[in-house]
Amino acid sequence: MAVPEIASKAALDAQFAELYRSHLRDVYSYAYYRVGDHHDAEDLTEQTFLQAYRHFERAQAESDGRPLRPWLIRIAHNLAANLYRDRSRRPQTHIDENTILPTPHTTEDLVEGRDELKRILAGVQQLPDDRREALIMRFALGMDNREIARAMGRSDGATKVLIHRAIKQLEGIVETGPPPTSSSNGSGGSR
Repeated sequence: MAVPEIASKAALDAQFAELYRSHLRDVYSYAYYRVGDHHDAEDLTEQTFLQAYRHFERAQAESDGRPLRPWLIRIAHNLAANLYRDRSRRPQTHIDENTILPTPHTTEDLVEGRDELKRILAGVQQLPDDRREALIMRFALGMDNREIARAMGRSDGATKVLIHRAIKQLEGIVETGPPPTSSSNGSGGSR
């Protein structure tokens, strides 16, 4: 009776492949905004999908037909937290030192927009973890409050309040002026 088991495995693999195709960009985007480095984001994305594959059948059964994107983001969130915990033991460069956006400097508007984006990204990094996570999910991934609530293990109301407070705090940070800049050229001199 191994034939039905093989057919079931093939169907499960096909469903997971579809999940992977549908959410690869979201998981990578989340990982990149969370860790600020393309290589780390790729590793985090790979680890997320490997862990998701191990638990896919159970997650499908428990989802009751709800989308699995919040589940994937929660896995990425947990893995990123582990990465940060590991890095706290061996510090590396900050995200602002690696965030050089590859855009042409052809007009003053582009330069001003880039400076504003740098201030906002630096401000996001100053937020507490839960607020930063909520903003990344909301604005970088376009997740709605219900998806964010599921990904963060919170109620819809608590998530709405969290996002509101995060936005207000970020506005305050950005309005206080540009964040301190490092004048070093990658020599690790940061505050």
